[in-house]
Amino acid sequence: QVRLVESGGGLVQAGGSLRLSCAVSGFSMGSYRMGWFRQAPGREREFVAGIDWSGRFTGYADSVQGRFTISRDNAKNFLYLQMNSLKPEDTAVYYCAATTGFGVIETMASYNDWGQGTQVTVSS
Repeated sequence: QVRLVESGGGLVQAGGSLRLSCAVSGFSMGSYRMGWFRQAPGREREFVAGIDWSGRFTGYADSVQGRFTISRDNAKNFLYLQMNSLKPEDTAVYYCAATTGFGVIETMASYNDWGQGTQVTVSS
């Protein structure tokens, strides 16, 4: 059974940092490309960052480029999102997602498996 469990969310002041983790079980992570998405109240879920199966290639939304870093540890079955210089507009529920394949993909509909989300709140 595929399972993705996010952790690491919380309340942080603007300019601060958080590191999100996604524990993966039920499948071999090395065969999957992974992504982080977020959903703010009243808004649609949106792509944040994606990573290919190897970890060598990544992609980011323009709004987080240069501030967020996605990474993965296939041996430990973990996906990470390091978030620096956080802004109030980064406040959202953050989700990790997985899909088979090898390249970076930004399309939400392409992801088959999702975690339950972790809340990130950035105060001004």
